Amino acid sequence: MCEGGINTGQMKLAVAMINDALALSQQHLEQLHHLADQGHRAATSAELAQVTVMLGEAREKLDSAVAKLSETEDDVTIERL
Repeated sequence: MCEGGINTGQMKLAVAMINDALALSQQHLEQLHHLADQGHRAATSAELAQVTVMLGEAREKLDSAVAKLSETEDDVTIERL
């Protein structure tokens, strides 16, 4: 990060790290969901499945945020000389 703006490369890397952590959590929850389902714990299985879907939605939001990172709300342009 810098005083006059943000380093978009660093921001993309930071979001990617969070996305990876959520992906790993999503995989573990998916496994727990299946274990609960196989163990005839329908209520627990349903709750875990919902959390898995929510994490997928959160990851989609992160992807959208990264895509919009290059969009600016001001009229500042950078020209390389």
